[in-house]
Amino acid sequence: MRKGKRGFALVLAAVLLCAAVLSGCSGSKGDVKVKIGEVTRSVFYAPEYVALGKGFFKEEGLDVELQTIPGGDKTMTALLSGAIDVALVGSETSIYVYQQGSDDPVINFGQVTQTDGTFLVSRQDEGELDWNQLKGKTFLGQRKGGMPNLIQNIDFANIASAFLSGTGEYVQLFEPQASIFEKEGKGHVVASFGVESGHLPYTVFMSKQSYIKKNGETVQKFTNALQKAQNWVQQHTPEEIADVILPYFKDTDKDIVVSAVKRYKDQGTYATDPVVDETEWNNLLDVMDQAGELKEKVPASAIVDNSFAEKAKSSVK
Repeated sequence: MRKGKRGFALVLAAVLLCAAVLSGCSGSKGDVKVKIGEVTRSVFYAPEYVALGKGFFKEEGLDVELQTIPGGDKTMTALLSGAIDVALVGSETSIYVYQQGSDDPVINFGQVTQTDGTFLVSRQDEGELDWNQLKGKTFLGQRKGGMPNLIQNIDFANIASAFLSGTGEYVQLFEPQASIFEKEGKGHVVASFGVESGHLPYTVFMSKQSYIKKNGETVQKFTNALQKAQNWVQQHTPEEIADVILPYFKDTDKDIVVSAVKRYKDQGTYATDPVVDETEWNNLLDVMDQAGELKEKVPASAIVDNSFAEKAKSSVK
């Protein structure tokens, strides 16, 4: 009997030891897998990379897998097909899905950026920009229906290379590509679309309504991690932010990443919380309406769920 008791005590001690180490022998017990598809790899999405790099998703018990899917249409296809759980893409894509009469609409739940993240790059250094200069010129912009709506005639992923090959006098680029072009003498940033278009929900984390209903706790944890990252970005310098996100831009010099982050921070691009503001939403609708891409005014209440963001905003410090 003494041997039996001794054996039981050893087993019990082992169990307790396992529980004390990383909350279980498995190490990742309780972590929920979440697949994110981002529409492009850009310093524009710094809060996302901070949430990953600083371990904020992990703190919330989430095992996040990130992949880049160039182009809003391709990202949305991946979301609708179930290849990813969450998409980081422009809110206008969720409106397109809604306009098609989907039985499982895409819901915006966590805003990441609150301005356009692109810059107008010219081949020539023209000094102060007069937008009339673009008349009669070839301008390589984002896809039709994006913000803002100008000339779109090159596939999203190939815009930069098309400009380098000699097509067009102007090109619309995200960071860090815009800063890279400047450093290499291949172009000059002459305007910020973020400044010109004002505040709107340019990029938002979103998922299918069915996923959110089934995984509400996971979505809340995800949004909490986003708020932690947004707080961290607001409280730290471009240099400190660059140190965290640089692993996601391995082929980019640190000074370029710092410059890009500073440019975005200075113009207030990064949202300070995940809430999708109704005034900003209506600004987006106006842009889409002017582009001829809006069949009807889609109220924020139809495809925006701020409950997770509001809770994160009030509870995460």
